[in-house]
Amino acid sequence: MSQENVNKNSAGGILSLTLCAFIWGTAFIAQSVGGEYCEPLTFNWARSVLATISLFICLPLFDKIAKRPFSIMGTDDPAIRKRLIRGGIICGLALSVASFMQQLGIMYTTVGKSGFITALYIVLVPLLSFVVFRSHITILQQLGVLIAAVGMYFICINEGFTINKGDFYTFICAICFACHILVIDKIIPGLDGIRLSLIQFATSVVFNGVLMLIFENPIWSNLILGWAPIAYAGIMSSAVAYTLQIIGQKYCNPVLACMLLSLESAFALLSGWLLLGQAMSSREIFGCGLVFAAIMLAQVPPDLFKKTKPSQV
Repeated sequence: MSQENVNKNSAGGILSLTLCAFIWGTAFIAQSVGGEYCEPLTFNWARSVLATISLFICLPLFDKIAKRPFSIMGTDDPAIRKRLIRGGIICGLALSVASFMQQLGIMYTTVGKSGFITALYIVLVPLLSFVVFRSHITILQQLGVLIAAVGMYFICINEGFTINKGDFYTFICAICFACHILVIDKIIPGLDGIRLSLIQFATSVVFNGVLMLIFENPIWSNLILGWAPIAYAGIMSSAVAYTLQIIGQKYCNPVLACMLLSLESAFALLSGWLLLGQAMSSREIFGCGLVFAAIMLAQVPPDLFKKTKPSQV
């Protein structure tokens, strides 16, 4: 048996991905609390600054994990550098819009609902890929979309058939994140994912900074008062979580990795309840359960239930 097979689904890999999901899930708490100190664009600007600095500092560690020599751009090829910069800027703009809608939405909805609605991007990616690129969508993915739609009804639509505006903003955020993933899928081949992420966060700094100065009135003393949630969102959910994701995916197969990372939504729900006292109705919890089931279905490989031919002796 090869060493690679021995390492797959190791306890260390599972723990790394679970911690990553925990950090991403509890980062919704940081966003909710941070929103009390500053407006959405200001919060996203501050967290993007910290994310950019953190990822830049961690570049040598990422290169060490990948067992390659360190360099700022990670390549001497000018064509790849050009693609990296252009792709990072495009991804940064998409990420900025998605993050803005998420931060705006979390001001008007609970952490738990925000976590589950945001996680819908996992279900929306194959659907949008089918609509835009005519990509194949499996029966399980189609079923996942249907179940997710029913779950969203129970989460967002109350007995008066009205929708909370925070839930609506967060759903737009999920669509934006799905588009962000599709953009990355087209850009990333042959590029360094961490450096692409670094450039996209740097782009987000510029994008949010310009709009912040135009549309908001940042109070710098409030940024200092809200340093803890901003730091958690900027440092922990970027540099630390990215590191855990890289390490974890090295020692877990892709299906298990995706399912462990999907626990982000469950951690968001639990942390919102335990730390902020944001209880949800039985109707909303049922809807979250349906969305979580849809997320799981969307990640099941299509050949999982195919019968394998018996090996010939």
